[in-house]
Amino acid sequence: MTEIDSLVGQIDSATDWNARAALIRKVPELFGLASHSLVYARIAKKIYVPNLAPDFAYVHWRDEYELAPFEEAYEWAFELTAGFTVTDVDTLTAAIRAQPRTLKVFRLLLGLTAQELAAATEIIAARYDLKVVGSSRIKGMEAGAGSSESVARCCALTIDEGIRGELFGEPPTETLRPKIRKPDTLDGWATVQRYATDGVPLAVFLHQRHYGGAFRQLLDATSTPRGDILEDAVEELFFKHGLQFIRTGSDNQEEIARRFGVTVKPAPDFVVFDSSDTLRALLECKAANDGGTARDKAARFSALRDAASRLGGVPVFAVLAGLGWKRTKDALGPVVRDTDGRVFTLPTLTDLLDVQPFPGLVRK
Repeated sequence: MTEIDSLVGQIDSATDWNARAALIRKVPELFGLASHSLVYARIAKKIYVPNLAPDFAYVHWRDEYELAPFEEAYEWAFELTAGFTVTDVDTLTAAIRAQPRTLKVFRLLLGLTAQELAAATEIIAARYDLKVVGSSRIKGMEAGAGSSESVARCCALTIDEGIRGELFGEPPTETLRPKIRKPDTLDGWATVQRYATDGVPLAVFLHQRHYGGAFRQLLDATSTPRGDILEDAVEELFFKHGLQFIRTGSDNQEEIARRFGVTVKPAPDFVVFDSSDTLRALLECKAANDGGTARDKAARFSALRDAASRLGGVPVFAVLAGLGWKRTKDALGPVVRDTDGRVFTLPTLTDLLDVQPFPGLVRK
């Protein structure tokens, strides 16, 4: 067994996180500088990688994406257009007025978001002297809100000309392809009718996932909560156990610098302090789904360590997520080094409270 294997084994079997951090701090004493990256990488791979949560397996759900309500809207769209065989503007207008939620079905046939459909109505509004339909109005109609004749007609004209390939015209370059050139609208309403009658072949359905991605629109629509998942979890944990902390943002950077002397920009995601307003810990959350991104984000912890040292050795904590952190030599390893092993993931987050200085800050 090598010296590295021996140390990794000791760290892995440490009785608690504080003992683990103490052992990791010995690395510079036990090994030459040239070996440090290898040692930290081995520690990261053995002890921390197994706890990385597969965040790619989950999505933030919204009720508006449930299948049943959409199926109901689709059935109305199918019935009111006789299986998409009667799709003149008057029929589409009547369908949207009678059942506003059908607008979502027609919009998705075009492959547009609500905001994109709203922008498309500007073309129709100018052409037919109608009012532009805003994205909020479109979202309201798709949720069931009624509309005027002119609004419904503007939407109907946009849908009809869009599916018939007359709305936007030919692309300006050969490298661009119209969105309408997809299997279910390749021949306009004719392919819509055929797919509505015969169903979408599984190969076509899976091919759509290939270029569109399963849950792609939902992932785009929930990018903010996905980005905040680690911070939200930490905040909930801290609130639950009565810790005094500040979750930083663009609005309190100057306060953090003035109150605690933390001048690194931007400030760490969380600063933890005690009843005497003394800074006790810095905590940063970082998600990375590819190794290159993880490597780039790892440098942040070096800056935080320098800031913490200047402030008297305040401990730095990391909360990580994403497969990118499986890259150990120049990504996770350096984070382990710069935090003395105070690296946590969602599955191990509650263990953070057992690490100094948190046991003395938790309110029973």
